[in-house]
Amino acid sequence: MTGKIAFIGLGAMGQPMAANILRKEIVLTVHDIDRERMAPLHNLGAVFADTVAEAAAGAEIVVTMLPATAEVEEVVLHAGGVLDTLASGSVLMDMSTIAPLGTDKVAAACAAQGVAFIDAPVGRLASHAIAGESLFMIGCDDEAAFERVKPLVEAMGTTIHRCGGVGAGIRTKVVNNFLILSLTQVNAEALTLAAKLGLDIGVLKEVNAGTTGTNGQLHVNFATKVLKGDVEPGFKIDLAHKDMGLALEAADAIRLGLPVGAAVHAVYGAARAGDYADKDFSALLDYACELAGIDKVRL
Repeated sequence: MTGKIAFIGLGAMGQPMAANILRKEIVLTVHDIDRERMAPLHNLGAVFADTVAEAAAGAEIVVTMLPATAEVEEVVLHAGGVLDTLASGSVLMDMSTIAPLGTDKVAAACAAQGVAFIDAPVGRLASHAIAGESLFMIGCDDEAAFERVKPLVEAMGTTIHRCGGVGAGIRTKVVNNFLILSLTQVNAEALTLAAKLGLDIGVLKEVNAGTTGTNGQLHVNFATKVLKGDVEPGFKIDLAHKDMGLALEAADAIRLGLPVGAAVHAVYGAARAGDYADKDFSALLDYACELAGIDKVRL
């Protein structure tokens, strides 16, 4: 690829995704408010930018991977942000998980300046981002713009879903995360119940895997994280609480009640009030065991 490409936001997902782009010998200018997050990309040939404006200046494509709606709006819309420096005809691809109405706001601002916008939120875990096996949910109205970013997406992941026009990607992500995060709490309760009943957790998992109750959260995330005693974050409970809130916010905007979602959101809220905020979201199992007064469930 020719032309300047900027990547802004190098957190648990963004940093390895940027690294995978660099490994494809695509030159990136990178920026993060925490300069230490840029350092590991030095040996891969990344160009460091001290500010958002410096990163975006002269760029043909800007990729953002940020924590929440407020950060995306600050980086893109505020003075000194991406749209202050990005030229007409360039492309902004936002991979952040934010409020759908926030995506709509950014997309409208881009359109007003002649900048093509693509929402491309990411599925799967941090371990997949590291391996270059992420899944993307693409919302895009401009096929030429998608073809321009496609090599970057293919460098970061293995699966691309075209979800519809601009805004469809983030809406798909919000609904999918609603399912994932709800299942995490269901799994936590089920395993706590099984432990209290004196069941063999390994046998329970085998039974579950052969029924329609099977789910990836139990057999992939739980199996590789909390059930092995690893609760260091691939995805923090604090962020899970935020993402469940996005689903409730989106539902509220269309007058839709999500009673189960509201209950699950409350559990994440309670868990993040203490020591669990920065733990992996599979640690809801440990939180459930703590509330039940039993030992942590492990395999």
